[in-house]
Amino acid sequence: MSSPPEQEAVQEGRVPDARAVGAPDSASGAEADVTQRPAAPVSVRPGASTPLGARFRVGADGVAGTNFALWAGGAEAVELCLFSAEGVERRLPLTELTHEIWHGFVPGVLPGQRYGYRVHGRWDPWTGARWNPAKLLLDPYARAVDGEFALPPEVYGHVRDWPEQHVADTVRDDRDSAPYVPKGVVVHDDAPDDEWIDDRRPKTPWADSVIYELHVRGFTKLHPGIPEELRGTYAGLAHPAAIEHLVKLGVTAVELLPVHQFAHEDHLLRRGLRNHWGYNSIGYFAPHAAYAASGTAGRQVGEFRRMVRALHAAGIEVILDVVYNHTAEANEFGPMLSLRGIDNRAYYRLQDDARRYADYTGCGNTLHVVHPHVLRLITDSLRYWVTEMGVDGFRFDLAAALARSMHDVDMLSPFLAVIAQDPVLRRVKLIAEPWDVGSGGYQVGAFPPLWTEWNDHYRDAVRDFWRGALPDVRDLGYRLSGSSDLYAWGGRRPYASVNFVTAHDGFTLRDLVSYERKHNEANGEGNRDGTDDNRSWNCGAEGETDDARVRALRRRQLRNLLTTLLLSTGVPMLVAGDEMGRTQRGNNNAYCQDNEIGWVDWTLLEEPGWKALFELTSRLIALRHAHPVLRRRAFFSGRAHSADGLRDLAWFTARGAEMTEGDWYAPAATLGMYLSGRDIPGRDEQGAQVLDDSFLAVLHAGHRPVRFVLPGPPWAQEYEVVVDTSREDQREAPGKVHRAGTAIGVPGRTVLLLRAR
Repeated sequence: MSSPPEQEAVQEGRVPDARAVGAPDSASGAEADVTQRPAAPVSVRPGASTPLGARFRVGADGVAGTNFALWAGGAEAVELCLFSAEGVERRLPLTELTHEIWHGFVPGVLPGQRYGYRVHGRWDPWTGARWNPAKLLLDPYARAVDGEFALPPEVYGHVRDWPEQHVADTVRDDRDSAPYVPKGVVVHDDAPDDEWIDDRRPKTPWADSVIYELHVRGFTKLHPGIPEELRGTYAGLAHPAAIEHLVKLGVTAVELLPVHQFAHEDHLLRRGLRNHWGYNSIGYFAPHAAYAASGTAGRQVGEFRRMVRALHAAGIEVILDVVYNHTAEANEFGPMLSLRGIDNRAYYRLQDDARRYADYTGCGNTLHVVHPHVLRLITDSLRYWVTEMGVDGFRFDLAAALARSMHDVDMLSPFLAVIAQDPVLRRVKLIAEPWDVGSGGYQVGAFPPLWTEWNDHYRDAVRDFWRGALPDVRDLGYRLSGSSDLYAWGGRRPYASVNFVTAHDGFTLRDLVSYERKHNEANGEGNRDGTDDNRSWNCGAEGETDDARVRALRRRQLRNLLTTLLLSTGVPMLVAGDEMGRTQRGNNNAYCQDNEIGWVDWTLLEEPGWKALFELTSRLIALRHAHPVLRRRAFFSGRAHSADGLRDLAWFTARGAEMTEGDWYAPAATLGMYLSGRDIPGRDEQGAQVLDDSFLAVLHAGHRPVRFVLPGPPWAQEYEVVVDTSREDQREAPGKVHRAGTAIGVPGRTVLLLRAR
């Protein structure tokens, strides 16, 4: 077999030959299970340049095989590498080139076949060219991945351990990486054409949505009702025991932390840890193989589809948290796994010094989304997960990085423009994490009308109010009523705001009221990782305590935070386990804690206090579903729509008087919010006016009780207590009636929800 062009270049001395550095590192832990042999004569037919990836099919002549197509813009040659069950590699040159796509049809290659690519080209890191055919590359369009990414030196395109580290990335490593990297798997596309037709999806309107952020493995790993062999997997999440909890809680959608195939970072593996959250993607079409109970030879695809189908049958949508802003290949000193070796200069944003990567993500690299083929990769991936895997929407990690044109964030960027006109993607739920770590990257409130956004203004205001750190209640008023200051433009609606108090990134809700400082020692980074801006309050003791008064106060604060979230206008998002007091022991960055710290503890539901919290959360969600006034589709006007002067939204001080401009600027720990069910804009499906009960919510964050005067006519004649967070057992709270105009006692740190009658 003749030497590939790049190997000939090494022999001629035109590029450094890293084989002279030494033998492969025997401490890498990987066995050389791959041997190379000359390929037996195989007819590689021309095949087709589309679709990209490996697609099994039966040709017109009745011959079954797989079409392989890889875009590699600047490459000089591409070899398809097929691996037998014993690890024997067969290399087949792809000689057909159409519009920079290398392609060929290989008869006899069936589903289950493992494969990868070797891409030849120049090694010139100073200009961004980093081709290295010694490295087996994962197909960006692979629909399944077999094997895990370890990161021994052989996996790096450069000599990782070169003595002069500042130039190590310029010295090419020619050791074969194939024994140490996963392979793509050819998958049989057995989904019928009508598998995901619209009428089989829940299609929950945005205004009616309640999102539940969960981790497939962390949510199911300890669940006692799930068979042990299914825990931690897609099949585990599809199990009736898991779905029963979601249905009882009343959420309408699960937002899954990343399920794209991802890799573990080198610095974690060196410390004996793993990436638990998964924000380190390397395969945008492949369900993460480690979450599959059915094996990794392509069966994970069907298992994922069955999970989606089971959730849909329960009326629950599936939203994926996706990471298209960067990949697991990190910066110039990172491994060569896929895109870097296919066309580094096209796939990644490079600095003026093309050796270096532009990093708007804090993860070492940023995908070059303005490049047509990078944009195609992302949109092809998104459409695949909608049309063939059945998902209902996406939450885009660091979405501002995707909205950058050449440098600056641009709301007319190619990515946002393509999404807006795509007939598939413009119809699904789109959630932006509206920031990145680059200059000008904070873009809360700036995304166009199709998008909803994580609203960190909401998170910060609610946390500060309940810990007594808000100077006044102006910001809280905006957050409770849908954040019109951020979203009332361009046709956006209140549900553009995804309201949250906690997310995967940060304290759990229980830890928010139990710790004032992060405790991330288990991450092995000297407690330097994770934010220091937690806006938390430990209620008088740091961490777990036996003090009954502190414990009771913490549970009350949890009830206050959850009640505030679920009564606010916008789309509420809960984090798995917060409804029953899950703790991460003060770790506010548990991204590498694939253990009890990062898993949901289901034994909490056996404790009366935490079971009561779950029941309150479920009751609040049911209340929200039952009352359209709590999930408005349009912003409040604050104006009277009838002769009696009743407005759709009114604010009150503890004196029972409407808030004046001076009241908004005055220090206060108490706020009354009146929501009129008589003035809800829009009509129901039958065209009738939407009418509902009216409610008065009293939020009191002060530690002392306060007397609150209930507003009289036209607001109400009397008020019935619906929720009282001062009570541990909510079954005692509802039903008590107070006459309008009377002053009622509101205990310290309490939310009262009263129905106006």
